[in-house]
Amino acid sequence: MSSFPALQSVWSQYFPPAPDYTPSHIPSLTGKTLLITGANSGIGYELLKLLYPTGATIYLACRSEASALAAISSIKAGYASPAPDTSTPKTPSTLRFLHLDLADLNSVRRAAAELLQQETKLDILWNNAALAAAPLGSSTAQGIEGHVGTNCVAPLLFTQLVLPLLKSAAAGAPRGSVRVVWTGSVMVDTHAPRGGVDFDVIDGGATRRSVPDYAASKVGNWWLCVESAKAWGPFGISSVVHNPGNLNSRAYRNQPWYIMIILRTLFLYDNSYGALTLAYSGLSEEVKNGDYIWPWGRKGMSTREDLKVQLEKGAPERFWKWCEEKGKLGIEG
Repeated sequence: MSSFPALQSVWSQYFPPAPDYTPSHIPSLTGKTLLITGANSGIGYELLKLLYPTGATIYLACRSEASALAAISSIKAGYASPAPDTSTPKTPSTLRFLHLDLADLNSVRRAAAELLQQETKLDILWNNAALAAAPLGSSTAQGIEGHVGTNCVAPLLFTQLVLPLLKSAAAGAPRGSVRVVWTGSVMVDTHAPRGGVDFDVIDGGATRRSVPDYAASKVGNWWLCVESAKAWGPFGISSVVHNPGNLNSRAYRNQPWYIMIILRTLFLYDNSYGALTLAYSGLSEEVKNGDYIWPWGRKGMSTREDLKVQLEKGAPERFWKWCEEKGKLGIEG
């Protein structure tokens, strides 16, 4: 990563220009059904705040019902004061909790089954929740390395299980407006192992190196976007991956306090900026199937040559199949 273009790419992601996409660009979403994983805090919560005045039905897919209900109460209380400046009349959305623990594939299956019972369509799915900097030895309930299990295997399984709802929405919507949004990171460029994903490492079943393993899972999200764009694009479903920005979110909750002081001082932005990246990725008409979005709503792409080589060699397809195989673990009888 010694080339000047690579340095420019990383710099632009760490220190992006002021956003062109603002709350005023968010349209009415009346009649739409949306789902945000991890909407109870951080970036997901800020996205929920932006979307609440749009008249949609929005699911908060979270581990904790108490924290989700607290988030809903906070959103509704805040709406009594001036709402975000959207481009439409401000109609409160319907907010619903969906229990989803991405560290347990059986929870993923139950959540998908519940959503399939309650809804006939799903217009936009933000796969936002993530595990970052997990302690060494971390693994999911099914024994998958913590980062890749939580950030890749579980979101892919959930999305595949609710795919009938996405297809139903796409059948009656403008092409490309039904979307699956995957979450990447600048660490794709700065910290991912050579080649993006080391299959020997992720097959180990536990976190060996917190930062590289997390970064590999973010490459994995990019690759899942690449493959889902191919698989679901013909149905009118767009898949998008984004780096939300370097944000002061709970993704860093496992970092030592002294590291957090440095990060907050030099690199981390308020979560409201990241919410604009997510909103742009999910809602902007500029966004096309397979796009890679940078903060705070710009089209970009990784400049790492080793990752480009892996794309050409079919690594995304291999990773997709690996995730699908892991997604079969722990099926309840």
